[in-house]
Amino acid sequence: MRMSQDRYLVPTVREAPSDADNVSAALMIRAGLIRKLASGIYEWLPLGYRVLRKVERIVREEMDAAGGQEVWLPVIQPKELWLETGRWNVYGKELLRIKDRKEGEFCFAPTAEEVITDLVRREVRSWRQLPLMLYQFGLKFRDEIRPRFGVMRAREFYMKDAYSFHADEADAERYYKVMYDAYARAFTRIGLRFKGVEAQSGAIGGAFSHEFMVLAETGEETIVSCKQCSYAANLERAECLSDAKEPSEAPLPPELVHTPGVFTVEDVAKFMKAEPTKFLKTQLYLHEGRPVMALIRGDHELNEAKLARALGGGALERATEEQYVKIAGCAVGFAGPVNLPLWKTEKDGSVPVRILADHAIRGVANGISGGNKKDHHQKNLNFGKDFAVEAFADLRTALASDPCPRCGAATEFVRGIEVGHVFKLGTKYSQALNAVYVDAEQKSHTMVMGCYGIGVSRIVAAAIEQGNDKDGIIWPAPIAPFKALIVPVETDDAAVLAEANRLHDELNLKGVETMMDDRPERAGVRFKDCDLIGIPYRLVVSKKTLAAGQVEFKKRAAADKEMWPASEAVARLLALG
Repeated sequence: MRMSQDRYLVPTVREAPSDADNVSAALMIRAGLIRKLASGIYEWLPLGYRVLRKVERIVREEMDAAGGQEVWLPVIQPKELWLETGRWNVYGKELLRIKDRKEGEFCFAPTAEEVITDLVRREVRSWRQLPLMLYQFGLKFRDEIRPRFGVMRAREFYMKDAYSFHADEADAERYYKVMYDAYARAFTRIGLRFKGVEAQSGAIGGAFSHEFMVLAETGEETIVSCKQCSYAANLERAECLSDAKEPSEAPLPPELVHTPGVFTVEDVAKFMKAEPTKFLKTQLYLHEGRPVMALIRGDHELNEAKLARALGGGALERATEEQYVKIAGCAVGFAGPVNLPLWKTEKDGSVPVRILADHAIRGVANGISGGNKKDHHQKNLNFGKDFAVEAFADLRTALASDPCPRCGAATEFVRGIEVGHVFKLGTKYSQALNAVYVDAEQKSHTMVMGCYGIGVSRIVAAAIEQGNDKDGIIWPAPIAPFKALIVPVETDDAAVLAEANRLHDELNLKGVETMMDDRPERAGVRFKDCDLIGIPYRLVVSKKTLAAGQVEFKKRAAADKEMWPASEAVARLLALG
């Protein structure tokens, strides 16, 4: 490909637009990979599209190797399927709802659980057809309230989604490992530094899941990673070992203390001259319409995902100011676990407020908490004596000082960007949509499902977040738009152009994707563009190198240049792989 002769569209710019809010967004626009059409919607230009397709090719090869069969599913999905799973009214405003000319209601696919399960329930009848894994590449649309970070969190994005169907849980778990390994191979082949981490299943649901995180300092996610064993989890999922010891202090009688105008742990601790570890920090929620109080130690932070899991799932909402008054008789900041009034429900009548506590609460002696009265706190509170707890669970957010929950070694916090997620769905969708099969004895069973997604367009951005410097992009070689770029310094010199063309043609003939920058620009401008675009290898031909029978070679990430014999340049570049 010759940039000038073939009029190859590479519209590089020196400055990124002001709304490019992370490294990858800025560099993708500056390098001419993408252009913004609307909020969260991007056009992919030739160079960016080449990278996208290379990522797709690697992922497709690994999906095929894992026994997958590729399909192409519609992006416009009928409302009726979403009503069957109960998600039409609960998915939220991210679901783009549309009507056709007959007033039929549809949505633009944000995911494909309904459509794929409907396909399989109509086409698969027998145990002999299982297991089955179907996958597709396609556009998705989620109407993000605040699209940001370029294609990293866009409204329209390109992904690979796969779904597997099994006769039982054991086979689903077996295949989960197959897909986990396939993902690891794909990301390794792409050339990314990544970790597979334990994760929350989120809105899609499922028994357990893993996220694949590209390691980058600019990542949105925090990963808790063991320094010794293979354990890793995102912050929502990271387990905290229970190290609470039985209190050694003798319990003292409770005492209500007037604390005017102070309600945070920090302020009350200063006011009462007590350590935060003495506090029983409270947070009120409504779970399926019934109030729940979560208790954690004052120096810890509540992990809402863990609380939701401890409650068995279902709708969980933070209590409002008005609900605090109704539940605890006080404003936010003054609620405590002692003498909470009963809660009246239409179904069960008057019931106590549910109290769940983190394991660390067991070790708090003569603790301090809200007094369920404005401007008052209680001190000398002890579990089992002054208040009861329905259940203890791991409810807090992990700290860097926490040991690994698997081997007890030290952990570290690193940043990551989610690019893939594997779920064990179970029967959530197959049961709702009646996807069943008949076994060898002609008995009907619900299929067990797995779900496996990869953000193809997001991988492109994540690779840039992981590989860049002050001059531009540093691509992993397997997904670089071109492997080599040839720069003829004097574009008006026939001999220089002839040698540059020879190298260009021979390299492409031998399978090395090579571009030639033959634009009538200054060499320095073209060198800058080469670095900005991130081409891994650069060959420079000039009158000077030609006279010496050489070409100048430089790796994108290297500081030094090398002089190669022109006759050996093709062979040497091929040897680099």
